[in-house]
Amino acid sequence: MSQTVRTRPEGSGQALSEAYDTALLDLDGVVYAGGHAIAYAVESLGTARAGGMHLAYVTNNALRTPDAVAEHLTELGIPTVASDVITSAQAVARLISEQVPAGARVLVIGGDGLRVALRERGLEPVDSAEHEPVAVVQGYGGPDLAWSRFAEACYAIARGVPWFASNTDLTIPGARGIAPGNGAAVEVVRIATGAEPQVAGKPLPPMHRETILRTGAKRPLVVGDRLDTDIEGAFNGEVDSLLVLTGVTDGAQLLAAPPRHRPTYVDADLRGMLTGQPEVVEAGAGFRCGGWTATAGSEEFELAGEGEALDGLRAMCAAAWTAAGEGSCELDGGKALARLGL
Repeated sequence: MSQTVRTRPEGSGQALSEAYDTALLDLDGVVYAGGHAIAYAVESLGTARAGGMHLAYVTNNALRTPDAVAEHLTELGIPTVASDVITSAQAVARLISEQVPAGARVLVIGGDGLRVALRERGLEPVDSAEHEPVAVVQGYGGPDLAWSRFAEACYAIARGVPWFASNTDLTIPGARGIAPGNGAAVEVVRIATGAEPQVAGKPLPPMHRETILRTGAKRPLVVGDRLDTDIEGAFNGEVDSLLVLTGVTDGAQLLAAPPRHRPTYVDADLRGMLTGQPEVVEAGAGFRCGGWTATAGSEEFELAGEGEALDGLRAMCAAAWTAAGEGSCELDGGKALARLGL
């Protein structure tokens, strides 16, 4: 996919699991929410794997180690080994290792995922600014991360120590809803210090580089639920993407997406990997997908038809993105979305 203005979702005559060699799957909001698998995830991923698709799990969550993530996925019924898991902790550890001496001390504000990744790169994780670290790294530490950890980061940064962040996702989906993510914690340190971190996670290049190095993917498909991380990361890496509506993105956000946030494909859940994707075609002054036709009027979307609701959403995206051009959509799509039940 080239970095041009996307005016409609694309279609695929083949099942996506056949058209691409590797699925680069986000975890939170795509495969599971909290400790539980999302509906249809286990069955869909099993079918894709059985058909020959390589599954890799790419997460901005730096809390858990690849071993722990693989164990959790296996318990959910998705057989996984640690080498199938790529985390923002690994990406940021590589970024740090390229800028500091081998064996250097790094102050960790986060969990075991960061510590294991740093040791993999020959660096020594420490817990206090008094241990004379040469860098600070911050990643999601879970809901019980102590406030004093932010203070340690601030003390070191105030001395001129470079600051790195695994990712800046403001939110993280869980079993009970949407909770503050690492990006919210990064803002605490940013406000207190006035400093800016180097960020490794999606949608930035260090994460894409880490993913390709570890998977060897030749024709990857990014599968995610977030426009500003998963889909923008695919855009930056010039690879195709599938947005699933099981996490943080809803229909209104998708309609208003600027070019870098527009996915190649859209589907309700991971079953979309196992099918072809319907083509969106021009139809007079609007666009048609399946049994639905959508046009962008002067003030709102006009939607007509019946059948699969997602077909109507795809047609609406084409109308919205064409009307928006380089910008995002400002037309009122609420009535049309309500008709679709989205």
